[in-house]
Amino acid sequence: MASPSDANSSNGNTPEQPESGSAPDTAGGPERRGQVRLRRAAIMAVPATLTAAALAVLTAQGALGVQFSISGMPFTVTAKSMDGTGFEQFGDLDNMIPDSPNAGDTGGQELIITSAIKNATLDSLCQSVDLGGINLLIKAGSGATKVTATDLTTDSTEMSGNASFNNIEIGNDASTLNKAGVQGKKGVFSQQADTVHIDNLRQTNYATTAGVFKLPGLKLSFSDTGC
Repeated sequence: MASPSDANSSNGNTPEQPESGSAPDTAGGPERRGQVRLRRAAIMAVPATLTAAALAVLTAQGALGVQFSISGMPFTVTAKSMDGTGFEQFGDLDNMIPDSPNAGDTGGQELIITSAIKNATLDSLCQSVDLGGINLLIKAGSGATKVTATDLTTDSTEMSGNASFNNIEIGNDASTLNKAGVQGKKGVFSQQADTVHIDNLRQTNYATTAGVFKLPGLKLSFSDTGC
């Protein structure tokens, strides 16, 4: 995602200099800019860890940040199992709106991993978000008809489960992915596979999008506990 400075540069304009005698703007001072540069550099060196027993990843986004700004409130997603065809993962950054109360010391950015699946089926989906002492809980697909999604993407900071892949490719440049129709930024580590199966899926997400998302048996409620 282009920053305001990138946009100015591409338009051939240069930032206006502050008027003489005005106070310097320290909001984007060297320390904050240094933190952002370090976070951007981190996505270039994040390895993937894949075993028969678990899938655990921590990196960033690419497809979702161009569509909306995240709230900065993480939510939990679980499922007994997930089956997908056309699977991709790659790293980038999610961004909050300016001056978000959830920005903390990150400058409104979150390192996440984008998982993109062309077609997905989930058994017993549960999603919960902590609203401060109470959880908004969504459940679906626990009966004979399961949750299905097309062009599904999730931005996660944590993912775990028992995973298996068919025809997996690890170490691709994210800009060359072609299994799910989503691509990341040039030079970013990624992986893709023809199919994926994950039992006992658990994710901590900041965003989800889908072309079509079908939730049979949908139930929305408030609960003292999350998923």
